[in-house]
Amino acid sequence: MKINIPHIHKIEGEAGFWARVAKSGKVEQLKVQTLLGLRQIEGILVGRKAEDAPLVVSRVCGICPVVHILNACEALEGALNITVSRTTTLLRKLMLASQIVQSHTLHVFFMTLADFLDIENDLDLMKKFPREAKTALKIRDFSLNIIEIIGGRKVHPMTPRVGGFSRLPDKKDIESLLTELPQLLEEANVLLDTFKNLEYPIIKRETNFVSVSSNNEYAFYKENSIKINDKSTSVGNFYSNKLKEDLKGTPVKRVKYEGKPYMLGAIARLKNNNRFLIPSAKRLLEDFIRKQKITENDFFSNTFYNLFGQAVEILHFLEVSRNLLREILESDLKETQKEIKINKGSGLSAMEAPRGTLFTYLELDSGGRILNCNLITPTAQFLNNLEEDLKILVPQTLGLSEKERRRKIRSLIRAYDPCISCAVH
Repeated sequence: MKINIPHIHKIEGEAGFWARVAKSGKVEQLKVQTLLGLRQIEGILVGRKAEDAPLVVSRVCGICPVVHILNACEALEGALNITVSRTTTLLRKLMLASQIVQSHTLHVFFMTLADFLDIENDLDLMKKFPREAKTALKIRDFSLNIIEIIGGRKVHPMTPRVGGFSRLPDKKDIESLLTELPQLLEEANVLLDTFKNLEYPIIKRETNFVSVSSNNEYAFYKENSIKINDKSTSVGNFYSNKLKEDLKGTPVKRVKYEGKPYMLGAIARLKNNNRFLIPSAKRLLEDFIRKQKITENDFFSNTFYNLFGQAVEILHFLEVSRNLLREILESDLKETQKEIKINKGSGLSAMEAPRGTLFTYLELDSGGRILNCNLITPTAQFLNNLEEDLKILVPQTLGLSEKERRRKIRSLIRAYDPCISCAVH
């Protein structure tokens, strides 16, 4: 049997699916096909001035430009031995937390909820969940407003630069954001109840989980440590010695860890860092596992639960945003211009994009021109893991109608929240 799905809708970018299955049910061949051409953002940067890199790499994606611009700034600051101020760090963390919230909210409600309810028309989805739809839009608008206030624009922000920001936000705008949060958090719980009560498909497969790691918080901003299940290593060691990129064939760098596929994103961050969740988010996760009558291991063995992981992170990062807003208000929101001394060097930074860990490496010559740029995006890293999960799912769909089989396969692909635009950067 051949299974061909030419187009997977409701994902960022273009992708399809193809598989050949023997009569015995064994999957002989299977591939998630990326249908976008190579964009060569890294090649565009070679020879350009260092300060061009953050704005250029942010154009990799319209959903997660914040992490691209911030990661490039951090990589260049490492190359040029620049230490940023506490104010810069707080504002960058707030932007990144807001990006995760807006992306997750868009994905879990508007891109994947219909998969669990057999709803084809999104207008029917909003008719069935009018209050939840309004709440999802309100949460997303709030997070985009944070990005605009700090970054100058909701999409492709302009103010982050090497050493800090070209312009700092007004305290009145920060105060206004803080007053909106209590009501928003209350409404968010209504939205999250929807995902707590869904019936999730079951697949079971053990894998490795990768994310940035910290000893004192739910890590997402720049960290020096990468966690793989219960083991930790430095970002540099993981990037240089453990990751193997396959540059042959498709425009996507397919990446493995020590020759094995691995998982990133919300479910990986929860696996590695859940003890640092905000209490309300931790209770939400624990209540869900109890309600589903599963073990914690069952939760992390089923990739469909990545969607609920995103719901948990919406609540967590809204609370994190409130804490960051308070800290920013306590600062003077002033900083002096950092003096940038151009030198030869290289920098590597890792941050958590909504879909998982993003690695940005930049190398400069003595005149401050870019010699080398390498971006390893989350989707490029988890595509192999997605295909291994599909090998488990596909045999389970053989007795279904073609329509239902396609729906099941698409729903698993969408559970990963792939960004093909990032993958073919």
